[in-house]
Formats: sequence, C-alpha cells, structure tokens
Amino acid sequence: MTRPVVRLATADDVPACAAVVNDWIDATDWLPRDVPPEEIERQISEALPDREIWVAGDPVAGYLSFDPSTSRIGGLYISRPGEGLGKALMDRVKEGRDYLQLWTHLPNRRAQRFYAREGFTATGDEQDGSDNVPEIRMEWKR
Repeated sequence: MTRPVVRLATADDVPACAAVVNDWIDATDWLPRDVPPEEIERQISEALPDREIWVAGDPVAGYLSFDPSTSRIGGLYISRPGEGLGKALMDRVKEGRDYLQLWTHLPNRRAQRFYAREGFTATGDEQDGSDNVPEIRMEWKR
C-alpha cells in the first residue's frame, strides 16, 4: 500500500476537513448532532492559527487537530477507514514528540482499538464530553 501524503492544512483545506468531520458525525449512531455543519467549519478555521492541523489524502480524507501547548490531540477523523490514513496522521504527529494525550468517546470502540495499536493506554480518567457522551483519556509515551 502506498503511504498516504500527510501535510499541514491551509485555510483552503478547512471545508474539506469539516466535510470529513461532518460525514463521520452523520455516520455515527451514538453521537448526537448537537453542532450544525457550518459550526464545525468555523471551529476548524478558528483553530488553524493555534493548532497543528494535519490532513491526509488527495483529496483530503483524514484530519487531525493537535494542540502543541498541551500535547493534546483534539480530533482525528477519517472518511475512508482501512487505507492507513489514521496511522499516517498519527505517525506524523508523533514525530519529535515523547508524549501525546487525547480524549475519546467511550462508545467509540473502533477508535480505542486504533489508539491501543498506536501505543496509547487508558489513564482511567473519564468525563462527559461537551456533547454529553462519556469520554476516556488516553496517553502515549515514547
């Protein structure tokens, strides 16, 4: 399999990133749609100056938001699972770092399995997310 191209997003990529997120939300039966699609695009656009926003695929089919000030992955969304996009994005954000953290929805077992394969472990911390869906915290240490 050819390794997906991963690059930093530009403002021109924001609509494609939002489409990946919105398609994922719409395909998920356990996550309520509590944010309108245009709000997702606005949030990504506002995050762009302060976060590392990585995209994978051409056209964009994967999106990862990373806050270097907290070492926190804020979101990882893939529109075509099984093509190595998530792994490519994760490998890129791990480069040069010794620690990463994230919160993932408790019902999202597929994501938890992916993160475990990538070396993340659950910390035991839990919270209700802003969408009122329970989340668990996971960490990766080199």
